[in-house]
Amino acid sequence: MRVKLANLIATWFGCGYAPKAPGTAGSVAALAIGIALHEFAGFGQWQFAVLAALTLIPAVWAAGVTAVSSGLKDPQFVVIDEVIGTWIAMAGAISYNWKSYLAALALFRLFDIWKPIPVRQLEALPGGWGINLDDVMAGVYAALVLFAAGRFNLY
Repeated sequence: MRVKLANLIATWFGCGYAPKAPGTAGSVAALAIGIALHEFAGFGQWQFAVLAALTLIPAVWAAGVTAVSSGLKDPQFVVIDEVIGTWIAMAGAISYNWKSYLAALALFRLFDIWKPIPVRQLEALPGGWGINLDDVMAGVYAALVLFAAGRFNLY
């Protein structure tokens, strides 16, 4: 039961089983939820940051349990880290529209794939911490760029 619950959370309710680009599938699912939360519940910067922070501890647990049960250090089907990173990126938006949504997604995926310092180094942390914290940092980089772009009215 514990492993099934961890797997459900870690794969973001199955998004991680997408046959192509499971990380992007998890990010797109997080973006869709984020858009709905903004449009229907009025979420903004503060709320997206809190949502990501509250999701982190369950994500660390779920990713760690799933990694151990699968025998893989960082299973590709674990996408809860992409969910958190996407929500952190969305927290950087000054205004919310199709351009900021697209920019949040693209910037997060860019930093997640590129892995500039210290994103790659955070992967070395043990268990669920290493699986999640590199994406947290990629999300922070994306949020900073998105915030700066918003200050220059680029979206």
